[in-house]
Amino acid sequence: MPVAIVTGASKGLGRALATALAARGWDLVLDARSAGPLADTARELEKGPAEQELPEQERPEQERPESGHAKKRHARVRAVSGDVTDAAHRSALVAAARDLGGLDLLVHNASALGAEPLVRLEELPLDGLRQALETNVVAALGLVREALPLLRESAGAVLAVSSDAAVEAYETWGGYGASKAALDHLSAVLAVEEPGLRVWAVDPGDMRTELYRAAVPSDDDSGRPLPESVVPAFLRLLDERPASGRYVASELGAEQGAEL
Repeated sequence: MPVAIVTGASKGLGRALATALAARGWDLVLDARSAGPLADTARELEKGPAEQELPEQERPEQERPESGHAKKRHARVRAVSGDVTDAAHRSALVAAARDLGGLDLLVHNASALGAEPLVRLEELPLDGLRQALETNVVAALGLVREALPLLRESAGAVLAVSSDAAVEAYETWGGYGASKAALDHLSAVLAVEEPGLRVWAVDPGDMRTELYRAAVPSDDDSGRPLPESVVPAFLRLLDERPASGRYVASELGAEQGAEL
Protein backbone atom coordinates (compact mmCIF):
# COMPACT_ATOMS: atom_id res chain seq x y z
CA MET A 1 0.00 0.00 0.00
CA PRO A 2 1.14 3.60 -0.48
CA VAL A 3 3.11 5.34 2.24
CA ALA A 4 2.98 9.01 3.25
CA ILE A 5 4.97 11.22 5.59
CA VAL A 6 2.81 13.98 7.09
CA THR A 7 4.49 16.66 9.19
CA GLY A 8 2.57 18.60 11.79
CA ALA A 9 0.13 15.70 12.00
CA SER A 10 -1.05 15.77 15.62
CA LYS A 11 -3.77 18.39 15.04
CA GLY A 12 -5.42 20.66 12.51
CA LEU A 13 -5.05 20.05 8.80
CA GLY A 14 -2.21 17.55 9.24
CA ARG A 15 -4.33 15.31 11.43
CA ALA A 16 -7.38 15.68 9.17
CA LEU A 17 -5.39 14.71 6.09
CA ALA A 18 -3.71 11.81 7.86
CA THR A 19 -7.12 10.54 8.98
CA ALA A 20 -8.41 10.61 5.41
CA LEU A 21 -5.33 8.82 4.08
CA ALA A 22 -5.60 6.13 6.76
CA ALA A 23 -9.24 5.60 5.82
CA ARG A 24 -8.05 4.94 2.27
CA GLY A 25 -5.56 2.34 3.49
CA TRP A 26 -2.39 4.43 3.32
CA ASP A 27 0.44 3.60 5.69
CA LEU A 28 1.65 6.68 7.51
CA VAL A 29 4.67 8.25 9.17
CA LEU A 30 3.43 11.10 11.35
CA ASP A 31 5.50 13.96 12.72
CA ALA A 32 4.86 16.54 15.42
CA ARG A 33 6.86 18.15 18.20
CA SER A 34 4.48 17.04 20.98
CA ALA A 35 4.94 13.33 21.57
CA GLY A 36 1.73 12.78 23.58
CA PRO A 37 -0.82 14.22 21.13
CA LEU A 38 1.04 12.59 18.23
CA ALA A 39 0.90 9.18 19.87
CA ASP A 40 -2.83 9.66 20.53
CA THR A 41 -3.38 10.48 16.86
CA ALA A 42 -1.42 7.43 15.73
CA ARG A 43 -3.37 5.11 18.05
CA GLU A 44 -6.68 6.48 16.81
CA LEU A 45 -5.74 6.03 13.16
CA GLU A 46 -4.60 2.46 13.75
CA LYS A 47 -7.78 1.44 15.57
CA GLY A 48 -10.11 0.57 12.74
CA PRO A 49 -9.89 -0.85 9.25
CA ALA A 50 -9.63 1.37 6.22
CA GLU A 51 -12.93 2.38 4.65
CA GLN A 52 -11.97 1.11 1.26
CA GLU A 53 -11.18 -2.43 0.21
CA LEU A 54 -7.91 -3.33 -1.41
CA PRO A 55 -7.98 -4.08 -5.13
CA GLU A 56 -7.41 -7.71 -5.93
CA GLN A 57 -4.12 -7.07 -7.72
CA GLU A 58 -2.62 -5.49 -4.60
CA ARG A 59 -3.06 -8.62 -2.43
CA PRO A 60 -1.12 -11.90 -2.42
CA GLU A 61 -2.86 -14.47 -4.58
CA GLN A 62 -3.76 -16.70 -1.63
CA GLU A 63 -5.64 -13.81 0.01
CA ARG A 64 -7.78 -12.91 -3.00
CA PRO A 65 -11.43 -13.85 -2.57
CA GLU A 66 -13.62 -14.75 -5.50
CA SER A 67 -15.30 -11.35 -5.28
CA GLY A 68 -12.06 -9.71 -6.42
CA HIS A 69 -11.59 -7.69 -3.23
CA ALA A 70 -9.76 -8.46 -0.02
CA LYS A 71 -10.82 -7.74 3.50
CA LYS A 72 -10.36 -4.25 4.82
CA ARG A 73 -6.99 -3.61 6.46
CA HIS A 74 -5.65 -1.45 9.23
CA ALA A 75 -3.32 1.35 8.31
CA ARG A 76 0.15 1.00 9.72
CA VAL A 77 1.04 4.22 11.50
CA ARG A 78 4.43 5.28 12.84
CA ALA A 79 4.53 8.26 15.21
CA VAL A 80 7.96 9.92 15.14
CA SER A 81 7.95 12.96 17.41
CA GLY A 82 10.53 15.68 16.99
CA ASP A 83 11.30 18.99 15.32
CA VAL A 84 11.57 19.09 11.52
CA THR A 85 14.42 21.60 11.86
CA ASP A 86 16.53 18.76 13.34
CA ALA A 87 18.41 16.84 10.64
CA ALA A 88 18.46 13.64 12.70
CA HIS A 89 14.69 13.80 13.09
CA ARG A 90 14.21 14.22 9.34
CA SER A 91 16.37 11.18 8.75
CA ALA A 92 14.27 9.22 11.24
CA LEU A 93 11.08 10.12 9.38
CA VAL A 94 12.44 8.87 6.08
CA ALA A 95 13.85 5.73 7.73
CA ALA A 96 10.40 4.97 9.14
CA ALA A 97 8.88 5.33 5.68
CA ARG A 98 11.52 3.04 4.24
CA ASP A 99 10.65 0.43 6.87
CA LEU A 100 7.01 0.62 5.76
CA GLY A 101 8.03 -0.11 2.18
CA GLY A 102 8.92 3.22 0.57
CA LEU A 103 7.43 6.67 0.13
CA ASP A 104 4.67 7.82 -2.21
CA LEU A 105 3.72 11.18 -0.67
CA LEU A 106 5.55 13.79 1.40
CA VAL A 107 3.35 16.44 3.03
CA HIS A 108 4.97 19.64 4.30
CA ASN A 109 2.41 20.80 6.83
CA ALA A 110 4.48 21.74 9.89
CA SER A 111 4.67 25.53 10.16
CA ALA A 112 6.00 28.29 12.40
CA LEU A 113 4.50 31.79 12.49
CA GLY A 114 7.60 33.71 13.52
CA ALA A 115 5.69 35.61 16.21
CA GLU A 116 2.66 34.73 18.34
CA PRO A 117 0.53 36.75 18.00
CA LEU A 118 1.61 38.16 14.65
CA VAL A 119 3.12 41.65 14.62
CA ARG A 120 3.99 44.33 12.10
CA LEU A 121 7.33 44.04 10.35
CA GLU A 122 8.79 46.88 12.41
CA GLU A 123 8.22 44.73 15.51
CA LEU A 124 9.00 41.31 14.06
CA PRO A 125 11.96 39.75 15.93
CA LEU A 126 14.63 38.69 13.48
CA ASP A 127 14.99 35.45 15.40
CA GLY A 128 11.29 34.87 14.83
CA LEU A 129 11.70 35.38 11.10
CA ARG A 130 14.63 32.97 11.13
CA GLN A 131 12.47 30.41 12.93
CA ALA A 132 9.71 30.72 10.34
CA LEU A 133 12.15 30.36 7.47
CA GLU A 134 13.98 27.48 9.16
CA THR A 135 10.77 25.54 9.82
CA ASN A 136 8.74 26.40 6.73
CA VAL A 137 11.50 26.45 4.10
CA VAL A 138 14.88 25.10 5.18
CA ALA A 139 13.47 22.05 6.97
CA ALA A 140 11.17 21.36 4.02
CA LEU A 141 14.13 21.27 1.65
CA GLY A 142 16.10 19.12 4.07
CA LEU A 143 13.28 16.60 4.24
CA VAL A 144 12.89 16.56 0.47
CA ARG A 145 16.60 15.88 0.06
CA GLU A 146 16.37 12.95 2.49
CA ALA A 147 13.26 11.58 0.80
CA LEU A 148 14.14 12.05 -2.88
CA PRO A 149 15.55 8.55 -3.49
CA LEU A 150 12.33 6.95 -2.23
CA LEU A 151 10.10 9.45 -4.02
CA ARG A 152 11.93 8.86 -7.30
CA GLU A 153 11.44 5.11 -6.95
CA SER A 154 7.68 5.51 -6.57
CA ALA A 155 7.25 8.48 -8.94
CA GLY A 156 5.65 10.02 -5.88
CA ALA A 157 4.35 13.43 -4.89
CA VAL A 158 5.32 16.33 -2.66
CA LEU A 159 2.51 18.43 -1.21
CA ALA A 160 3.47 21.73 0.40
CA VAL A 161 0.78 23.49 2.44
CA SER A 162 0.92 27.12 1.38
CA SER A 163 -1.15 30.18 2.32
CA ASP A 164 -2.85 33.12 0.68
CA ALA A 165 -0.39 35.19 2.72
CA ALA A 166 2.24 33.97 0.26
CA VAL A 167 0.66 35.99 -2.55
CA GLU A 168 -1.32 38.72 -0.75
CA ALA A 169 0.02 41.55 1.45
CA TYR A 170 -1.77 41.30 4.80
CA GLU A 171 -0.74 43.49 7.70
CA THR A 172 1.22 41.53 10.36
CA TRP A 173 1.51 38.46 8.11
CA GLY A 174 4.78 39.59 6.49
CA GLY A 175 7.22 37.14 8.05
CA TYR A 176 4.95 34.10 7.76
CA GLY A 177 3.86 35.11 4.27
CA ALA A 178 7.46 35.53 3.14
CA SER A 179 8.30 32.02 4.34
CA LYS A 180 5.33 30.53 2.51
CA ALA A 181 6.21 32.47 -0.66
CA ALA A 182 9.68 30.97 -0.43
CA LEU A 183 8.18 27.51 0.04
CA ASP A 184 6.01 28.04 -3.06
CA HIS A 185 9.04 28.95 -5.15
CA LEU A 186 11.09 26.10 -3.74
CA SER A 187 8.27 23.75 -4.77
CA ALA A 188 8.10 25.24 -8.26
CA VAL A 189 11.81 24.76 -8.82
CA LEU A 190 11.69 21.22 -7.44
CA ALA A 191 8.96 20.43 -9.97
CA VAL A 192 11.20 21.60 -12.82
CA GLU A 193 14.20 19.69 -11.52
CA GLU A 194 12.23 16.49 -10.77
CA PRO A 195 9.81 16.04 -13.68
CA GLY A 196 9.14 12.46 -12.63
CA LEU A 197 7.41 13.69 -9.46
CA ARG A 198 4.28 15.68 -8.81
CA VAL A 199 4.98 18.76 -6.69
CA TRP A 200 1.99 20.76 -5.50
CA ALA A 201 1.82 23.87 -3.34
CA VAL A 202 -1.72 24.20 -2.04
CA ASP A 203 -3.39 27.16 -0.35
CA PRO A 204 -6.03 25.55 1.89
CA GLY A 205 -7.87 28.82 2.55
CA ASP A 206 -9.36 29.96 5.84
CA MET A 207 -9.53 27.30 8.55
CA ARG A 208 -10.30 27.08 12.24
CA THR A 209 -6.96 25.92 13.62
CA GLU A 210 -4.73 26.47 16.62
CA LEU A 211 -2.20 28.08 14.30
CA TYR A 212 -4.67 30.77 13.31
CA ARG A 213 -5.73 31.33 16.91
CA ALA A 214 -2.09 31.77 17.89
CA ALA A 215 -1.59 34.18 15.00
CA VAL A 216 -4.64 36.36 15.71
CA PRO A 217 -5.98 35.48 19.17
CA SER A 218 -8.32 38.47 19.20
CA ASP A 219 -10.21 37.26 16.12
CA ASP A 220 -13.38 35.19 16.43
CA ASP A 221 -12.69 32.14 14.31
CA SER A 222 -15.95 30.33 15.06
CA GLY A 223 -17.22 30.98 11.54
CA ARG A 224 -14.15 29.56 9.86
CA PRO A 225 -14.43 26.08 8.32
CA LEU A 226 -12.81 23.12 10.03
CA PRO A 227 -9.70 21.61 8.41
CA GLU A 228 -11.67 18.49 7.47
CA SER A 229 -13.67 20.57 4.99
CA VAL A 230 -10.67 21.15 2.72
CA VAL A 231 -9.31 17.59 2.78
CA PRO A 232 -11.35 16.51 -0.30
CA ALA A 233 -9.41 19.03 -2.38
CA PHE A 234 -6.12 17.46 -1.32
CA LEU A 235 -7.44 13.98 -2.04
CA ARG A 236 -8.49 15.08 -5.52
CA LEU A 237 -4.90 15.97 -6.28
CA LEU A 238 -3.84 12.47 -5.27
CA ASP A 239 -6.62 10.86 -7.30
CA GLU A 240 -6.13 12.87 -10.49
CA ARG A 241 -2.42 13.75 -10.23
CA PRO A 242 -2.66 17.02 -12.19
CA ALA A 243 0.47 18.85 -13.31
CA SER A 244 2.81 20.20 -10.69
CA GLY A 245 1.95 23.74 -9.67
CA ARG A 246 0.26 26.01 -7.16
CA TYR A 247 -3.38 25.27 -6.36
CA VAL A 248 -6.11 26.81 -4.22
CA ALA A 249 -8.26 24.27 -2.36
CA SER A 250 -11.51 26.15 -2.92
CA GLU A 251 -10.94 26.12 -6.67
CA LEU A 252 -10.22 22.42 -6.99
CA GLY A 253 -13.91 21.81 -7.50
CA ALA A 254 -13.46 22.92 -11.10
CA GLU A 255 -13.31 20.18 -13.70
CA GLN A 256 -9.55 20.13 -13.99
CA GLY A 257 -8.56 21.90 -10.80
CA ALA A 258 -7.31 25.45 -10.60
CA GLU A 259 -3.65 25.98 -11.26
CA LEU A 260 -2.25 29.46 -10.71
